[in-house]
Amino acid sequence: MIEFDDVSFAYRAPAEGAGAPEGVRGIDLRVEAGRCVLVCGASGCGKTTVTRLANGLAPSFFPGTLEGRVLVDGRDVADLESWEVAACVGSVFQNPRTQFFNVDSTGEVAFSLESMAWPEERIRERTHDTIRQLGLEELADRSIFSLSGGEKQRIAYASSWAPHPANLVLDEPTSNLDEAAIAALRRYLLDAKAQGAAVLVAEHRLWWLADVADEVVVMEEGRIARRFDGATFRALPSSEVRDLGLRVRALADERARERRAPGDAREPRAPLVRLRGVHASYGKREVLHGIDLDLREGEVAALVGANGAGKSTLCRTIVGLHRESAGTTTIDGEPAGPKQRLRACSMVFQDVNYQLFADSVRAEVGFGLTGAEAPDAARVDEVLDGLGLAAYAERHPATLSGGQKQRLAVAACIATGKRLLVFDEPTSGLDLGSMRTVAALVRRLADEGRAVLVVTHDLEFIGQACDKAVRVEAGRIAAEAVVEGDLQAVRALLAKG
Repeated sequence: MIEFDDVSFAYRAPAEGAGAPEGVRGIDLRVEAGRCVLVCGASGCGKTTVTRLANGLAPSFFPGTLEGRVLVDGRDVADLESWEVAACVGSVFQNPRTQFFNVDSTGEVAFSLESMAWPEERIRERTHDTIRQLGLEELADRSIFSLSGGEKQRIAYASSWAPHPANLVLDEPTSNLDEAAIAALRRYLLDAKAQGAAVLVAEHRLWWLADVADEVVVMEEGRIARRFDGATFRALPSSEVRDLGLRVRALADERARERRAPGDAREPRAPLVRLRGVHASYGKREVLHGIDLDLREGEVAALVGANGAGKSTLCRTIVGLHRESAGTTTIDGEPAGPKQRLRACSMVFQDVNYQLFADSVRAEVGFGLTGAEAPDAARVDEVLDGLGLAAYAERHPATLSGGQKQRLAVAACIATGKRLLVFDEPTSGLDLGSMRTVAALVRRLADEGRAVLVVTHDLEFIGQACDKAVRVEAGRIAAEAVVEGDLQAVRALLAKG
C-alpha cells in the first residue's frame, strides 16, 4: 500500500539563479493492495514528482523540502534506507535508460534480484521465469545499446517486476511502446493487481488503462484537481474528458482531421528525398533490407511498426547519421551522401536527452538557428511561443519535465529551417494540449513546403497531423495507408504490433 498524507514537496534549485522543477502541494492519496490509481494531467503538473515520492527518489536523490508523510506498507519512507524502499516498490522510470545498470538485457532483469542478495540459483530461476512469463525471449541476452526505446521499456518493467514487489510505480510506461506491447503491459498490470500489488501509474495515454484503473486522479499545477472512481471516469462523456485536457479513453473515438476540399488539392510534388534499395547494418547484423521510400515537400509521413522493426535506424540513415551499406539516396534527384543529407535534414531523437546540451531553453533553440553564432532573438521567441515554452526560456533544460524536454527538442529542430524534418516519437510524454500543439505545428511546416517524417505509435497524432502512414516490418517497407476518415486503414497498420 502507498499512502500520501498531506504531502508537499519543493525541489531545490540546481544552481543559484537557475529555475527549479515544479513540485507538489497538499497531496492526499491512497493506493491499496490489488488496486490501481492513475495519475494524469498536463506536462509539468507534478505526476513524475508523485512517483518519485512514492519510490523514495525524492528527496533522497532529487533534493528538496518535504512536508507531510509518504507511507509504503505502513512505514514512513523518510525513515527507510533506499534499499528498503526498493525492496517493496518496483519502479519504471519515464526514461528507462536512466535506471539501467547492466549492458545486457538478461543481466538487467536479474539486477533487481542481485541487489536484494537473492541466492544465485533463485536469481537464475526467477530471471528465466520472468522473461518467459512476460514473453521477452526475443530480447534475452541482447545488448542494452541495441534495443529500441520500446524494447528498453519492456526490459525495465521486467526488472521491476522480477522480485514481485508489493507495490509498482510506473511513470509514462507506454511512451515508446507499440500497440501489441501496450496490450501486453495491460495484461501484466491486471495480473499484478490480481496478485495483490498496489499499482500507481502516471500516464497521458488513457485508452489502455480504461479497465485497469480503479481511481483516476487529475493534477493541475502541483495539486490534485479532480478525482474519479474508475467506473465514473469511464462513464464521462468524451467532451468532458477533453475539457479536462486529457487524451481519448478509446481509440475508436479518434478520426482524421478534415481533409482539403477536392478543388483545393495540390499537385503531387516530386520527391525531395528518395531511397532505393537501401540496406543498413550494425556490424554484421543487417537491420534494413532494401528500403524504397519517397518523402515529398508539403507531406507528413508517419512511420509505424513494432518496437525493434528498424524505424529509428531508417530515420538515422535518411538524415545521414548512419551510413547505408547498399542502395542509393537522392535529394532533388541528385545522389546525396551522409554529409549532404545532414545539411538538408534535421532530426529529433527518441531520447531527447542525447541532444539537449545548452544551459537554457532559449540558448538551446538559438543554437539550432545558427550553430555557435548569435541567434535571431525574435525568431527564437517565435518558436518558443509556438510550442508553449516562452515561460521556461531561462530555465535549464535539465529542470524540465519529460514532455517539456520533448517540446524543446522539437523547437530546436524546427528552428534550423531545414527542408526535411524527422521526428522520432515526438509526442511521447506529451499531454493532449501539447500533442495538439506539436501536431498543428508539424502540419503548418508541411503546408509551408517542408517534408516531415514522424516515427510514432500515436494514433491521435497521426489523425491530426499526417497524410500517410508507412509500416516497417523487420527492416522492410510492408505497407502504406492514406490517413483519412475513421482511420481504419491506419488502425490496421498499428494493430499488427
